[in-house]
Amino acid sequence: MQIHFIAIGGSAMHNLALALHHKGYIISGSDDIIFEPSKTRLAEKNLLPKEFGWFPDKIHTGLDAVILGMHAKPDNPELLKAQELGVTIYSYPEFLYEQSKNKTRVVIGGSHGKTTITSMILHVLNYHGIEVDYMVGAQLDGFDRMVHLTEENDFIVLEGDEYLSSPIDRRPKFHLYKPNIVLLSGIAWDHINVFPTFENYVEQFQIFVDSIVKGGSVTYNEEDPEVKKVVEASENTIRKLPYRTPEYSVEDGQTLLETPEGPMPIEVFGKHNLSNLAGAKWICQNMGVDEDDFYEAIGTFSGASKRLEKIAESNTAVVYKDFAHSPSKVMATTNAVKEQYPDRKVIACLELHTYSSFNAGFLKEYKGALDAADEAVVFFLPESVKIKKLKEVTPEQISEAFDRDDLKIFTESEAFKDFVFGQDYDNSVLLLMSSGNYGGLDLSSVKALVQGH
Repeated sequence: MQIHFIAIGGSAMHNLALALHHKGYIISGSDDIIFEPSKTRLAEKNLLPKEFGWFPDKIHTGLDAVILGMHAKPDNPELLKAQELGVTIYSYPEFLYEQSKNKTRVVIGGSHGKTTITSMILHVLNYHGIEVDYMVGAQLDGFDRMVHLTEENDFIVLEGDEYLSSPIDRRPKFHLYKPNIVLLSGIAWDHINVFPTFENYVEQFQIFVDSIVKGGSVTYNEEDPEVKKVVEASENTIRKLPYRTPEYSVEDGQTLLETPEGPMPIEVFGKHNLSNLAGAKWICQNMGVDEDDFYEAIGTFSGASKRLEKIAESNTAVVYKDFAHSPSKVMATTNAVKEQYPDRKVIACLELHTYSSFNAGFLKEYKGALDAADEAVVFFLPESVKIKKLKEVTPEQISEAFDRDDLKIFTESEAFKDFVFGQDYDNSVLLLMSSGNYGGLDLSSVKALVQGH
């Protein structure tokens, strides 16, 4: 098979290119810019384009397919040539379905937790030597790539993203997988540039549940009222299997999970992660893993990359960074850290960076999101708002949205850095939350500062 990738440098796209190269396919690709780590990883397999840009002469009738990434525009010269020549064009999720239509498809969906739950499932299967195909949204310990495809494996585990499939296919990715087994973790409004109302966003999950293959199953978080409503209202002929947060306790900074064999120490923490763990357990059991075997494996799971990741620790201080940026994730992460460290001062810093977070109408969703922190900080760069061609957001609007009188707000990188490096971290936890880079904050210097305590 000869496959060409338009926009090969994306996080998901380059992993799929690597997976297909590993499978023995002939791969080519183009992009106008490629960042690390994609650049090095493609170069190692000789898949990095020789020059950046779009080259219609790379498209020819000898190609079996073109895979179109979200980063490309609808008028991309290579895409237009492929359309003109009648070459088969797939979006990323369409191609994953094509590769897995004879397998049992397990799709993990939800506004939050899906990367962690998918990672937990893959960790457990890997621990017990159970081979499956997969696609997950973070780099995992013990796995070479975020995508793995074979001819022989019976199962494929897919992280089910609700974002759009491609520049010419505006359907959410998870509508295209036709799953046999689904997990639905939670519904909290996100991607407002695509789904302008909450009702419109929820509708995507209704379509997802209705797309489950007849006789399949949905394992769902019954503690989330929107999830419960969507699943219970579906008339699809599927099994509906609720789960809820298991019993657990926290002692001296260690989370203990209640199991049939008694309390078991685990490396992840926070109510949301215990809920994720319960969902992962049921999916693993659906895939043939015994409960005891699940518990044995999950005790060694330390978390998905960028998800509540401990980056530094000393006797009296600890630093976590987290990819959290939407209101529900920010609240869950902040609550989790305070619950794990009730006797320490929690300094929570959130960078507003996404399109949604700069929307005046959406900002109010952040109300109470940082309440669990002892000290709460919001950092954003007005230039980011301008780049996204959005109306100016003022510190007053942010203060009002979070509804916290002592909220500190920074709009300059240097002022934010001065704050971070000016704190006394004795008996403290520093929590950094963003999908950006905190205005270029040097995390290695933060580590050195904290480890000096």
